[in-house]
Amino acid sequence: MSLTIGHFLTLGGILFAFAAVGIFLNRKNLIVLLMCVELMLLAVNMNFVTFSRFWGDLNGQIFVFFILTVAAAEAAIGLAILMLLFRNKSSIDVEELNVLKG
Repeated sequence: MSLTIGHFLTLGGILFAFAAVGIFLNRKNLIVLLMCVELMLLAVNMNFVTFSRFWGDLNGQIFVFFILTVAAAEAAIGLAILMLLFRNKSSIDVEELNVLKG
């Protein structure tokens, strides 16, 4: 049995759906929300690599490197903000974090 493009796209869709469900079901823990956003980005990256591989074009794989770079920076900044909020509020509950309101 050979793997087709449908197999990879289905797996990417399932990963993206799990991440979306994780965001909508868990709106309390900020770490889980960040992990779900990262899982969404990885599902999109998997689709880019799949199309790039099956079409024989490297543009999708090059684009994935840029997405991974931005995702790493987003994770680092997000965790730094999370540590500062935890230091000030002693909680990472999203509902209690209203310090960003104007």
